[in-house]
Amino acid sequence: MDAVLLILGIVLLIGAGDSLVRGAVALSLSLGIPAIIVSATIIAFGTSAPELIISVDAALSDAPGIALGNVVGSNIANVLLVLGLPALIAPIAGAGRDTHRSLWLMLGATALFAALMQGGVIWAWGGAALMAAAVFMVWDAVRQARSARSGPDYALRDQITELERVSPHMARWKIALLTLGGLALLPVGAHLLVEGARGIARELGVSEAAIGLTVVALGTSLPELATTVMAALRGRQEVALGNVIGSNIFNLTAIVGAAALASPLAVPAAIAGRDLWVMIGASLLLTPYVLFGRRIGRIEGAAWLALYAGFVYYAVTA
Repeated sequence: MDAVLLILGIVLLIGAGDSLVRGAVALSLSLGIPAIIVSATIIAFGTSAPELIISVDAALSDAPGIALGNVVGSNIANVLLVLGLPALIAPIAGAGRDTHRSLWLMLGATALFAALMQGGVIWAWGGAALMAAAVFMVWDAVRQARSARSGPDYALRDQITELERVSPHMARWKIALLTLGGLALLPVGAHLLVEGARGIARELGVSEAAIGLTVVALGTSLPELATTVMAALRGRQEVALGNVIGSNIFNLTAIVGAAALASPLAVPAAIAGRDLWVMIGASLLLTPYVLFGRRIGRIEGAAWLALYAGFVYYAVTA
């Protein structure tokens, strides 16, 4: 039954997250909001909504291992799995100079998160600091994007409508159904997943943190993985690095911040002493590909997938 709850929770989260993103993007475009702002805010927030709801639900359910494991595991999976698998399909082009700033912001968010974890508990004030960082980074992303572009952004608008399967002319009742349906089902899916994960952890005799790092993190990373694989198949894998960096920033700031504001997060020793450093190492792997514009080729993709498989095995068996 725990496995059924977990699988049902993942299915609901993926479906509800996709529904919420499509509804919100269609509404934004129909209201005439610039596509660059939709890309930097609506899509970034929407695709991370499952992780957000899960971490808050886990914090309120006194399961900090799942809340923190979900974030740390998702950031590891975003680099090693979400970039590694598409790189096997087609090499991922190195990021341009526009991504340099995002990389430094991600590394700064990683340093702030790591510092807060060293106290053993992330209190509400730490959550507030992370939320403030999230607000600043979204404002900075929108400011940078608007200053870098001039005139109508029709090309980006067309790309968004294609990748998200939406139309700016979608009927309002359908937009409302997608948006409200996603908002209603997200907490249901999150609660089922958290309860199923806790039950599996008890039955297998492993820690909640290990389940959060692996099963929960992988489940919540599936939307990003599916989007990146589809972009690679369509020859648009160049957006992958920016998407992963943006997702990792949001995970470390807004998601952990919201969870800590909901309830103080006791940091499991295994995450602070081992998994945090794996996450930092995975983040640093991106540095040469962003700063020097190097491609992520098939060799790197295979190596990163092997590293991810080794991490999952070690997290569950250690």
